[in-house]
Amino acid sequence: MKKIIAMLTLILACALAGCGGSKTYKDGTYTGKSAVFSGDEEGNGNGYGEVTITIKDNAITACAFKTYEENGTLKDENYGMADGEIKNQDYYNKAQKAIKGSEAYAKEIIGKINPDEVDSISGATYSHNQFTDAVYDALDKAAEKY
Repeated sequence: MKKIIAMLTLILACALAGCGGSKTYKDGTYTGKSAVFSGDEEGNGNGYGEVTITIKDNAITACAFKTYEENGTLKDENYGMADGEIKNQDYYNKAQKAIKGSEAYAKEIIGKINPDEVDSISGATYSHNQFTDAVYDALDKAAEKY
């Protein structure tokens, strides 16, 4: 249910923001945070994402994106382990694929302003949702107010 609400919020934000199309953004560095996802019935997609973007001339020139578990633990090379060990290789591989996808999203948005132009990577779809949500949050802070 929380995931559905988060996705509807994202769709509404996109519709209200015009999907980043013709807005003007102030140059500077901004941070944004996604909604917290509780994961699906298999435990996939839990946590949230935080992004720091730098905007210059209405384009993103730098981006850093990190994902965190619901408790605030950074998802890193240990993500997918249990008690510091790889106990389920498939689960660990899947978790690490999501981390790599997160890194790719930050690189792909450089030169763009609209997070919807960043393609989702198979195996990192939840990270993509968190990335898009966090970028929209940062863009809301950077939007020129008239």
